[in-house]
Amino acid sequence: MEQGSKNIYFHVGTGKTGTTFLQYRVFPKLKGLYYIQRTRYPNAVNIIKASNHSSYLVSREFDQQLENEVKAFSHHFLNAVPIIVFRRHDSYIASQYRRFVKNGFAGSFSDFFNLERDNGRFRKQDLEYVRQINILEQHFTQKPIVLIYEDMQKDTLGFINGLAARIGATIELSAVDTTKKHASYTEKQLKAMRWLSGKMDMRKRRMFQNNFLNFFWKLGMGGFRYSFLFLAGLLPTTLFGNEPLIDPAALSRVRELYANDWDECQKIARTVKI
Repeated sequence: MEQGSKNIYFHVGTGKTGTTFLQYRVFPKLKGLYYIQRTRYPNAVNIIKASNHSSYLVSREFDQQLENEVKAFSHHFLNAVPIIVFRRHDSYIASQYRRFVKNGFAGSFSDFFNLERDNGRFRKQDLEYVRQINILEQHFTQKPIVLIYEDMQKDTLGFINGLAARIGATIELSAVDTTKKHASYTEKQLKAMRWLSGKMDMRKRRMFQNNFLNFFWKLGMGGFRYSFLFLAGLLPTTLFGNEPLIDPAALSRVRELYANDWDECQKIARTVKI
């Protein structure tokens, strides 16, 4: 089968928009296409070129790597249909910050994302959703499928059914597990982890070139990190201060700054009903 006759759908994430839920609970249940999940992404191009399925779904999670990865993938499959999910800006950046703190980021929210200095771990352009849509449109010949995370939260099964229809697949909704995998960590636990990360490096990182040694390093650090988070839940609430993990006023400024971008993003998503 020639490449041009293959239907390729390219789910590009992004993080904290239900990506893990889609990758492990939804996409494997889809019928009518061949699913290449995130751990096989490095070999996705070769898999597609070497096989003869009529339709493929490739999934990976990109944030700040989105543009480079899109360029690389579109070089091989210009006619692929990109799929991207967006979450309201303030909710998105707050969730990203909590994830980074859980994984060892020791800085404040303003160190992570700063509207005034724009020198944080995430930059202002990383939250420009219309810009990301434009990147997809520039590198692929097919219009992207733009979806809204909040729609998934409000009507999970309707969201899944609509997405399946958009990509020419079918799914038995009764087979999809929509229960929460685990509860989010509390403010107290995350503030405790941020405190500990200021005392010692708790970040996920590669410590050894040897894969065997690095595996056990990650396993040990992961166990220590989650054990500490559990114990932190038993500590007094005021031990790490009374101030919130994220200043609500900072999130309000984020929401205000990106209000037009969010409105335009939703308008694009609603252009084709799912």
